[in-house]
Amino acid sequence: MADKNNNQNNNKMSYEEAGRKGGEKTAQNHDKEFYQEIGEKGGKANRDNNN
Repeated sequence: MADKNNNQNNNKMSYEEAGRKGGEKTAQNHDKEFYQEIGEKGGKANRDNNN
C-alpha cells in the first residue's frame, strides 16, 4: 500500500501537503484582522444554520 504522504508519485503532492502550503501562503499574505473577520463570518453562518 502506498503511503498517502509520499510525494514521489509523478511529482504530485498530497492533499495534506497542498493544504499546509496553502495555509502558509495565506498566513504570509494576510494579517490578524483577516482571520478575525473570517472567524466572525463562520461563527455567524454556523449560528444561522443551527436555528
